[in-house]
Amino acid sequence: MARTLFRDTGTVSFGGLFANGLTYQVPPFQRDYSWTQENWEDLWDDIQTALGSPDYRHYMGAIVLQARTDHDMLVVDGQQRMATLSLLVVAVLRLLQRLVEQGIEVEANSERITILRRNFLGDKDPGSLTYSNKLSLNRRNNDFYLDYLTQLRTPPNPAALKPQDRVLWDGLRFFETQLAGIPAIGSSGEALATFLSQRVADQMVFIRIVVEDQLDAYTVFETLNARGVELTSTDLLKNYLFSMVKPGIDLERMERQWTALIDTVEARRFPDFLRYFLSLEQPRIRKERLFKTARERVRTGEDAFRILDQLAHYSDLFAALGDPTSELWRESTENQRLIRELVVFGVRQVYPVLFAAYARFSPEDFTRLLKLVVTLSFRFNVISNLNTNELENAYYEAAHGIHHGRLTRPGHVFGVLRSVYVANEKFERDFSFAAFPTAGRNKKLVRYILYKIEEHLGNARDRDVDGGTIEHILPENPSQEWRAAFPAPDLYVNRLGNLTLLEKQLNRELGAASPSAKLETYSGSSYAMTRQIQSAEWTPTAIQARQEQLAAIATQIWKSDFE
Repeated sequence: MARTLFRDTGTVSFGGLFANGLTYQVPPFQRDYSWTQENWEDLWDDIQTALGSPDYRHYMGAIVLQARTDHDMLVVDGQQRMATLSLLVVAVLRLLQRLVEQGIEVEANSERITILRRNFLGDKDPGSLTYSNKLSLNRRNNDFYLDYLTQLRTPPNPAALKPQDRVLWDGLRFFETQLAGIPAIGSSGEALATFLSQRVADQMVFIRIVVEDQLDAYTVFETLNARGVELTSTDLLKNYLFSMVKPGIDLERMERQWTALIDTVEARRFPDFLRYFLSLEQPRIRKERLFKTARERVRTGEDAFRILDQLAHYSDLFAALGDPTSELWRESTENQRLIRELVVFGVRQVYPVLFAAYARFSPEDFTRLLKLVVTLSFRFNVISNLNTNELENAYYEAAHGIHHGRLTRPGHVFGVLRSVYVANEKFERDFSFAAFPTAGRNKKLVRYILYKIEEHLGNARDRDVDGGTIEHILPENPSQEWRAAFPAPDLYVNRLGNLTLLEKQLNRELGAASPSAKLETYSGSSYAMTRQIQSAEWTPTAIQARQEQLAAIATQIWKSDFE
């Protein structure tokens, strides 16, 4: 019989979440509470809509819970929303307490505080007479939440709060200020209690999903395609690894290692990093199987430390592959240049190959391989813009071959990658028709292409320092004189054949000048490619002819050393 993924699922109001004695624990090492004023304002706008319409229901999204017992739930996803609504509860209780301190309906408002606290925050244990809370936050947020917020206490020096405490305090003060700013609610104990117990409790609605374990929680999260999936997969793995070790020295050691790892690779990029690492052993790991694959490798505390050690070994390289200024490339200006180019391309599928090669190749052979994948990426990804599935398969095969010692030289790797190395004829043809808008990220790519061609023509310049600008020969906003030759200018304006390098001052002076004025000015440019523009007139035919000339040059620039 197939295993059931859900233990329970259904729609539940905020008030219903805390009914029947249910308690919720945010995993101790889950990320901190991090909502900002923008998030609080969005929620407050929704609450104000609820105030005006008793039949309105605001959908707060899905929360994913892992059942530890029938009444004790682990909050896998949803802690930010649950914590925020709890801050709103505390704000109501603090305003009620203020009314009591002012002598307003002291008995009635005191009773309201007792009832609302019991319903939403927790009740006193009859034995110890201490409060047992319905919601516990992570270990960095929980002390302040329990000792100050749920006790309706103001910290002695709010300005000196730790960052993780300040964000909770700021959220509470935001809601307190908003409520106090509505006289009909903030000055009336009955209105405050009604606002919380009817509007917030009944009209803020969640989809509540309860699963048996973390793997099911991750599967549900992927299926829902919810927000923040990358951070959630990171958190799930973190919580699983930490659950494998004993409290005390081992836990402290793991926390240090995990913190150092995330500081290096960044939480948002960790899932990609983990996938590239795991791909050295297992090809084509889909994102939805990432957590499951990692969990299969970790069965004990020793396994947990082992995988952290292995990840740490590759973490600096992962960060450096996206940073040409990294210390890893300090000894090689060639590597710096090649990494800069990969960054411009935005290509990451090649990371498993570079992971494997950095560990097993000599520095010289690693540089040769890096040059190969830059050339291959430019041909395959940038110019020919082919489907990456075939490319990823080839990269994974090459990564495995290097990792397991079957491919020991860059030339051997090229043998595996030859199938995705775009042939000269196709590359030249595709380059002959390539067009790139020059705004945004593409601006760096176009500058890269033009400066590489300029270098090939014997005029090498550093594109990051040189003051040259991208000149559209046919202007982006052509005059009627230009439109006489280009009835459909949008088809040509971003063609590579229509782009060149030009001094900033000349570019500014020319603007949308006439074709003859532009062509005459180019002959005095310091850029070789621009001086070579010899056409008597600028037409679609001239653009195509020039682009074919550039394509022939490109075939010589971006070529493999192993052809």
